[in-house]
Parts: sequence; C-alpha cells; structure tokens
Amino acid sequence: MSTPSEALPLEIMTPHGPALAEIDEAADPRFLLVITHGSAGGVDAPDLLAVRDATVGAGGVVARVLQPFRLRGARAPGSAVKQDEAWAALVAELRGRYPGLPLAQGGRSNGARVACRTALGVGAEAVVALAFPLHPPGRPERSRAGELRAAGVAVLVVNGDRDPFGVPEAADAARLVVLPGEGHDLKKDPARVGEVVAEWLEVRMRPGSA
Repeated sequence: MSTPSEALPLEIMTPHGPALAEIDEAADPRFLLVITHGSAGGVDAPDLLAVRDATVGAGGVVARVLQPFRLRGARAPGSAVKQDEAWAALVAELRGRYPGLPLAQGGRSNGARVACRTALGVGAEAVVALAFPLHPPGRPERSRAGELRAAGVAVLVVNGDRDPFGVPEAADAARLVVLPGEGHDLKKDPARVGEVVAEWLEVRMRPGSA
C-alpha cells in the first residue's frame, strides 16, 4: 500500500494560459488519474484530497489540476470550448511525463463535465464524475445527462442524495453511487468518496479490463 508523499507542483502552459498540477505518485504506479475542481473551487476540496489519498494507495499517479481560469482568479470557466482545449493540452503534457500509464480523468461538478466532454479526445479509459451537476438547481428540464452518455468510456458517478443539482440515472453511467446525507460538496464523509473511487479505478484500470 502506497501513501502520498509531498505533492510535486508543475506549471503547464495551455492555449488559454497556464494550469497548475499537484502531482502525487505511488511507489509502483499502474495508472494516471488527472482530476480537477468545480467552477469556484480548488484542488484542496475534501473529496479531491480523499480521492488522492485512496488512489495513490491503489497504485495511481494522481495529478490534481488547477485550471487556467482559476489560476488567474476567475470564478467561472467561461467558454466550454476554450476550457476543453486547455484541458486537452494539459492532459497531453501529463501523459508525456508518464508514458505507458493508462489514463483516467475526472473532476467534481463543472470539472466532471469537462472530463466527460474530453474523454475520447484525450484517450482516457475511464472518467470519475464527482457531484455531477445534472441540472441547475430547480431546473430539471435543463438536463446535462447527454454529457455523461457522450463520454464514450466507462463513467463512475458519485453524488449525494441531497445535491440540489440533481442525481443522474444509473443507466447513464457505468456505475452510480449515491451517498446518503451528502450535498453537492461531498464533504460529510470524503473518505468514503475516496474509497469508492479507488476501488473502482483499481479494477477498471487493471490490464485487460473491459
């Protein structure tokens, strides 16, 4: 069992400004997980840290990415096209630093949407969607379930049953885990979030897994 050492910071240039990756490495890494924050959050959110801890223990290299819009202080991502372009560039840089490792990517809230939209384009084998924002609060008619369906790879969704952004349907993901008592921030029991993610990735990223 590996535990995270001190994270290695890495600034990565993208077409839309620099991003910052905090990288934690397992002693004998088997896969790479690139994961990011929500619209107004950061990479030290409790669920992201718990995912980091558990995934490194499961043999992953974990890169928690502060996207360009947050690094420059913005609280909204702006153009989805530009956000996805920046994401593709930074993932390519990280993959180049860990050649041969299969790639999983993910994020919480808005970051989960980015991970779904770009999965096929960057060559990810799996997506982790934490607190996927199915619709704006109080607007269920504006469903974003299509982004989950369009990911093109296996998606793990972890949501709280009290999330005002809604909970996706099980049919729209490879696995849906709904945690009782959790809201959109998934901070009631973040360790459980980490366990769910690491257990799923350990199996999903195993060589020969479908």
